[in-house]
Amino acid sequence: MSQEPQQLSHPTALLIPKARGGRAQHAVYLLLALCAAALYLAGEPLVPSARSLISHFVALQIGVLLKGTCYLAEEIFHLQSRHHGSFWRALSACFPLRWHGLMLLVCGSAYVALLDEDGQPLGVHLGLASLCQLLILALGLHKPSAVEMSEMSERSKQNVAHGLAWSYYVGYLKIVLPRVKKLMEEFSRANPNMLARRETWKLHILVPLSCDVYDDLEKADSNIQYLTDLPETTLTRAGTKKRVYKHSLYAIKDEDNKLWHCAVEYATPLQSLYAMSQDECAAFSREDRLEQAKLFYRTLEEILKGSKECAGTYRLIVYEESGEAETHFLSRDILWHLRQQCHEYTVYEGNQPHNPSTTLCSTELSLQISESDLPQPLRSDCF
Repeated sequence: MSQEPQQLSHPTALLIPKARGGRAQHAVYLLLALCAAALYLAGEPLVPSARSLISHFVALQIGVLLKGTCYLAEEIFHLQSRHHGSFWRALSACFPLRWHGLMLLVCGSAYVALLDEDGQPLGVHLGLASLCQLLILALGLHKPSAVEMSEMSERSKQNVAHGLAWSYYVGYLKIVLPRVKKLMEEFSRANPNMLARRETWKLHILVPLSCDVYDDLEKADSNIQYLTDLPETTLTRAGTKKRVYKHSLYAIKDEDNKLWHCAVEYATPLQSLYAMSQDECAAFSREDRLEQAKLFYRTLEEILKGSKECAGTYRLIVYEESGEAETHFLSRDILWHLRQQCHEYTVYEGNQPHNPSTTLCSTELSLQISESDLPQPLRSDCF
């Protein structure tokens, strides 16, 4: 039985947020049970309690109807452009009738049945409920919190980061990654001493959470030196004849002045996030940029993890620049990942049963191991 290689955690792992779970809904159920228990222990009469509860339900449903009416007042001016000329589409978009309409009907009927004859008229009750809900709408108290908006956009995959990650994958990575190992093989045959570590034959993609992307990696860190380019891939894409895709090979110098060679490049969509945060028209703050950069990394990792054709051809290197003036933090992070890949490969190889009469080279070994048994890429997010 094969064993998973031991994976070391990276300090940057704590920076990437996990997808939100169902704890908020669980808290709702817990608080609901506590409130019901408190009301039961209070010993209040059933009918007055039921009347008060239903009146609150009615007020909430009236609020939904009033809010939908306000939105409909705007949407009727956009029937052609937003709702294909259909008034029913606009109505359905403004009023969630399937649930709230039924709830209003049931609560209204129950409220009328339990209405205290000695109290105020029904019209006064409904008028006060409507006034209260309209005040809430006018004061903007109905707007969702920042957490609610973030959760809704993440669940519906409508963040800027989701679009950028999918565009980056479909328009670039899905094209170049399946060819990376073949290009490395060609280059290695012509330069046998340069790419000695087969386990690092991947495209190393830098994801700085600051979105600060250097066009020249040598300016980002003096321990990173450009060597040459891998063989080009030429394709006809979207009307462009012979579009060229290529990757650059770099030498990374470690503490002992030993050189490690690998293909490295930035995730270019981060430049868009950075540019948006600098443009007032985008209304994109630095806090928004950081949140979207983290979500971009998480989304891209999920996409690539589910892509069989890209398996084992990439390495995502997410990092946050230190506040201190560290001149070699980038090369240090890249070296950490390169060494981790060698560690994974060594640990995996050490766990394999050895046959004294058989010696396999790394190429033969890769052909005899199923994809599920291969050392998996390090997940620097650790979640």
